[in-house]
Amino acid sequence: MSIKKIVAASLIGTTIEWYDFFLYGSAAALVFNKLFFPEADPLTGTLLAFLTYAVGFIARPLGGLIFGHFGDRLGRKTLLVISLLMMGIATFLIGLLPTHASIGAAAPLLLTALRLVQGFALGGEWGGAVLIVSEHGDAGRRGFWASWPQAGAPGGNLLATGVLALLAAFQSDEAFLAWGWRVPFLLSGVLVLVGLWIRLSISESPVFQQAPPLEDKTPLAAVLKHHRRDVLIAIGARMAENISFYLITVFVITYGTTVVKLDKPTILSAVLIASAIHFITIPMWGALSDRVGRRPIYLTGAAGIGVWIFAFFPLINTGGFVLITLAVTVGLLFHGMMYGPQAAFFSELFGTRMRYTGVSIGAQLSAIVAGALAPIIAVALLQRFGTWVPIAVYLAVAALLTLVAVYAARETQGSDLAEGKKVKA
Repeated sequence: MSIKKIVAASLIGTTIEWYDFFLYGSAAALVFNKLFFPEADPLTGTLLAFLTYAVGFIARPLGGLIFGHFGDRLGRKTLLVISLLMMGIATFLIGLLPTHASIGAAAPLLLTALRLVQGFALGGEWGGAVLIVSEHGDAGRRGFWASWPQAGAPGGNLLATGVLALLAAFQSDEAFLAWGWRVPFLLSGVLVLVGLWIRLSISESPVFQQAPPLEDKTPLAAVLKHHRRDVLIAIGARMAENISFYLITVFVITYGTTVVKLDKPTILSAVLIASAIHFITIPMWGALSDRVGRRPIYLTGAAGIGVWIFAFFPLINTGGFVLITLAVTVGLLFHGMMYGPQAAFFSELFGTRMRYTGVSIGAQLSAIVAGALAPIIAVALLQRFGTWVPIAVYLAVAALLTLVAVYAARETQGSDLAEGKKVKA
């Protein structure tokens, strides 16, 4: 089967799944605090909304473990179809939820339950999507091809933010709060049908089909026996990448609207433009990693974001649209230098019959510490100190951790996924 068709199927599926996941984050910053936690003050309401947002990350390692186990046993394709269905149904149901005004405390409880399903599905999605591309492609261009599913993250964010920005621009705040926010969630049902049709048409990974059976009892046992160091490297490598992304694309909406007093269309439009550039440049970083190696690109991105964050907030504070867009765009370019090579880099760390489990555990465990807590910690720091400086220091420390982890890793560029050895790129 054509690698381009495999890439297209993975990209469309991951875009839809990330659309569903990021839509929740954007809605948490804009409306969930008012509709599901109306009795709290604005920042506390936002903090409570982000706590339900974090629940999705808590479920991700469990999803990664279960999907990884069966993905390493049964194959990548079937599990990718299941994850897409679970995510789409949960997101569609969020669009139908009654609010606190209708059913009281049951509303945030139902919201939290559906967020758990979202997180569980996404925890299984990422590993399968990047592996089915990595294991179809050739070693010499794996960084480029495997980076396309990664582009599904900004693609989904672009789609989610774009729909919300469009609604916010053409609706009054009252109409948006009353019913407009539901439209993007209900739209997910249509998108999932398209994604399923495409995913059902692709073939299973040839590397997986040709791999000998696993000698260990379970893929998890094999990972813990043979790849403990690689799991720790993956967790450390994701710290700056995960935290920076959610600060730049999710927390910035809260910061911009509550601290800088920007209107929603301004901050959403800035994120929209930056996400479009991010989407285009991620495969470029992946391709560059095929030429110079995974580690140099990743290290540059981690160092860059650790420095740029100290310019990011002052640029947001200006309130000028051009400077705000510049702040978000440059931040996401540094993020892309980590995120672009990441799929190939992590795939090349693990053996075939434990690869789905290995990449999922490494990626999703870090999501709890990094992605889940990033908006919560940022809001809490803002409440406590009233300034952006501690938030910038927080990301700079995460960047240092990532630099140490990636520096300690072996260079994986050119690895043969079937044989576990280096080949000519």
